[in-house]
Amino acid sequence: MASFTITKRPRANGELSYRCEIVVKKNNAIIHRESKTFRKKELARTFAKKRIQEIENNEIGIHKTIPLNALLDLYIDDINLWEKTGRTKRYVIQMLRDCDLARIESNKLKTSDLIEHCRIRQLAGAKPATVYHDICYLRAVMKKAHPVFDIEANCSVFDEAIPTLIDMGLIGKSDRRTRRPTQLELDKLRVGLEERENQRPNGHVRIPYLDILDFSIITCMRIGEVCKLRWDDLNLEHKTIIVRDRKDPRKKEGNHMIAPLLGESFSIATKQPITNDLIFPYNSRSVTAGFQRVRNDLGIEDLRYHDLRREGASRLFEQGYSIEEVAQVTGHRNLNILWQVYTQLFPHKLHDKFNN
Repeated sequence: MASFTITKRPRANGELSYRCEIVVKKNNAIIHRESKTFRKKELARTFAKKRIQEIENNEIGIHKTIPLNALLDLYIDDINLWEKTGRTKRYVIQMLRDCDLARIESNKLKTSDLIEHCRIRQLAGAKPATVYHDICYLRAVMKKAHPVFDIEANCSVFDEAIPTLIDMGLIGKSDRRTRRPTQLELDKLRVGLEERENQRPNGHVRIPYLDILDFSIITCMRIGEVCKLRWDDLNLEHKTIIVRDRKDPRKKEGNHMIAPLLGESFSIATKQPITNDLIFPYNSRSVTAGFQRVRNDLGIEDLRYHDLRREGASRLFEQGYSIEEVAQVTGHRNLNILWQVYTQLFPHKLHDKFNN
């Protein structure tokens, strides 16, 4: 059902204007709202009657719009979308629901609204790289609004907003990480992880932290990939294994790759007890949590489990492997990313290579 109201409003020059607002409801819920301002009341009334007739005759379609928090809820409730959403993206989307930005209608989002949101986040202590996630993931949700939910959303605002936000320093990419563990840190970690491995509480699964640590470094695999490796995918003759659903910015599901199990990694895998289909049948978060607990107890600062992947790739380069050969281990399709992000060579190692 469509209805209209006309509101008299004074202008800056003292003259009056008349704002006509048309609202369309369905089952007591507003499904459409639009407004237009005229200098005469009769013009506003004429417009309203004509527009309502068009709407009721369906001559001009109604552009359905909802607040962004309602759109975010629809995205969360859609099992096909939410199940394929990563942990970081889920956290950001749920956080955005409670921001002032989420009260804005989906088709009325402006660059100034995004600037205001980024400034609020910055004042709260968020860094430009963190705020960049807000903008990217909001855009991803809004792009699904029309094709999935038949809701109009102003996705084009991001084409103007993102360059502006970058110029203002409100968003930006994170600094390239270069952290590698030193040999002393690795020695300490091995001692600490061995103690934790042997102090298994009653009723808890014993996690072979040392084996997983060495396996992660040699294979350059993510911990999530290590904990999903299957016995059926292990090729004993070629000493290779299929890494399933390997992370890729364009495609993750079905992105299976054959990786070589170099050096000791093959013997580490084959010596694991066969208890089910998985070689390392442990929760990846539990492995990471144990690593973090030992790291913190040892006072080792700014070292993440994912840094072991960089350590492994850097070792391969230092041993003389080509970038194409290292990519066969790490699974990188983009060699630039492999070289820039996952490589941090120790300069003093060049002496050893030169002498050899």
